[in-house]
Amino acid sequence: MKSRQTGHTQETSAAKSGISIRSGRRIEKHEKPVKAQHNWRTRCDPFSTVWETELVPLLVREPGLTGTTLWEFLEDRYPGQYPEKHLRTLQRRVKHWRATQGPAKEVMFRQSVPAGFQGISDFTRPRTTITIAGEPFDHLLYQFCLIYSHWRCVHIVQGGESYSALADGLQTALHKLDGAPAEHRTDSLSAAYVNTAGKRELMQSYEALCQHYNMRPTVNNLGVSHENGAIETAHGSLKHRIEQAIKVRGSADFPAIEAYRRFLDKIVDKLNKRCKGRMVEEQAQLKPLPRYRFMDFSELTVKVTTSSTISVKRGLYSVHSRLIGEKLRIHLYHDRVECFAGQTRVITLPRVYPKTPEGRARRIDYRHVIHALAAKPQAFRFSRLRDDLLPTSRYRQLWQRAEQQFDPQQACKWMVSVLRFAYDYDCESQLATELLQKERLPELKALQKRFLRHHRPQPVIAPRQHAADTYDQLLNGNWVTQEAVYV
Repeated sequence: MKSRQTGHTQETSAAKSGISIRSGRRIEKHEKPVKAQHNWRTRCDPFSTVWETELVPLLVREPGLTGTTLWEFLEDRYPGQYPEKHLRTLQRRVKHWRATQGPAKEVMFRQSVPAGFQGISDFTRPRTTITIAGEPFDHLLYQFCLIYSHWRCVHIVQGGESYSALADGLQTALHKLDGAPAEHRTDSLSAAYVNTAGKRELMQSYEALCQHYNMRPTVNNLGVSHENGAIETAHGSLKHRIEQAIKVRGSADFPAIEAYRRFLDKIVDKLNKRCKGRMVEEQAQLKPLPRYRFMDFSELTVKVTTSSTISVKRGLYSVHSRLIGEKLRIHLYHDRVECFAGQTRVITLPRVYPKTPEGRARRIDYRHVIHALAAKPQAFRFSRLRDDLLPTSRYRQLWQRAEQQFDPQQACKWMVSVLRFAYDYDCESQLATELLQKERLPELKALQKRFLRHHRPQPVIAPRQHAADTYDQLLNGNWVTQEAVYV
């Protein structure tokens, strides 16, 4: 066209452009070639005899059938007639049928939630196996997220889904946020109850919790996870960040739960830095918080048995022997059990969970009963709680060696004495390590000489006797102010 505009002939312009004269004329007239529509087959259809009669009826009845399944169906019915080289053809045919004649698919409607309107929360489990001091740490992660700004808060939950876990995590998030959205949404919490009565009680507690913070409580439909799509997306990004951070760290083992909690907080802080701008907008729309937190525990009453134990939600806990016979009011959290005698909190215990739904768990602390056990050490040998009274695996090794070295009666007395010395002198770990290093366990008398005070030399104190007349004055009501020592 440049050549034509500069005055060259059609033949010269076509030669310079490397095209034919006929193509040059067509381009100059703005004509486009019309391609003939390809509506015929170039190969014989291998499924012409079975597609309409057998395969389509199967797809109409079960639209989810794959091309591979249908090919295996044909292979079983017509052995050798449909080789594997035709599988890709059948898969394309099935895909085209779904697009042109298949059933309608579910449509997802993307939402645009205004600032400060909705917060959403859910429980999830990290993909990476976390260990605490070398032991697997079975836990969930509760995550709260604001829909508009994507600000989030993550809370460690020990045990399964429950009202106390939801209430603790939600309130922790709201107080970090220093405000509350107009609406809170969670899933159906089906894992938190086992019957209709449990569901009704949980929903009443959930509604009361939201009412305390002036939020409208909502839940999504059972089994429809995409209604919580915002939190599911947040779960995915959180799990990915945890996996990446652990790879950088080089280990998924943490010395204590607090160290793991700081690790998660650092990850969440980095995620929240990315939404600072929208977060400022959303905070201006949040509602103020009430002065006090709402009840985030379940309450029940138990009686301390003569074994100095209490039974709480399939968990057996030891308490101090002074509480035997008392009725304790229990505040049951997802991670701890707080015990009250009247209005006084007398003890707080870490909560334990059974490994199976039908099982039971124990949390026995020898410190609660060691002095009572020392008064009758032979009760240790056949005690139902014997293995639980031994605080660590090292003490279990000591008990095995004591059984081998001493007679049964002496072994019980020796083991109970070691536990008492460990408690009285606050040397549980050091004492076990020291004793296991010895080729033979020391005799009980040697341990008593080392620890018991009456084996130590006592200072000599000279007694001083008061005069007899001072006693008469005491009886008559005349008090003596002079220095006297009564022995």
